[in-house]
Amino acid sequence: MISKQISLSGLFAGLSVVGASIKIPAIIGSVALDVFPALVAAVMIGRWSGALVTVVGHLVSSLLVGMPLGPFHFIIALEMAFLVWAFATLYEKGKRMWAGLIFIIGNGLIAPLPFIYLISQSFYVAIVPSLLIGSIINAAITFLLVHRFHSMVVKNNIQEAGR
Repeated sequence: MISKQISLSGLFAGLSVVGASIKIPAIIGSVALDVFPALVAAVMIGRWSGALVTVVGHLVSSLLVGMPLGPFHFIIALEMAFLVWAFATLYEKGKRMWAGLIFIIGNGLIAPLPFIYLISQSFYVAIVPSLLIGSIINAAITFLLVHRFHSMVVKNNIQEAGR
């Protein structure tokens, strides 16, 4: 089971890298569709796997545009890992709408708050619209795909159990 989890984590990390290349217009070019594979992974294979996938996805996304915020990207990656973990926790408890709302508000409004002090209030005001749009799109894609992936995984597990 552990090898299957590692393999699926690698697959979702690869999807996250692909999503990282799909950028959302922003003043900082690292806002992308890199987190939805992590959200799906967190629901499908576990919270910690999803958190790891989001760290990989965000760091690759920021590398693709030259790490414009430098080491601050590590802070962002940790914030995103926590949000993915929280999303999966709420989703597993059947609170799916809350999971989506917490992720969107957390990623779009709360996670960038430290940058008011680290960079400036102007930076926060400028980045929030893009982050909110990106968060909404990532959450929407997650809700569209997680059911489809889940049915495929359940179907495959049933077939494997019958062998």
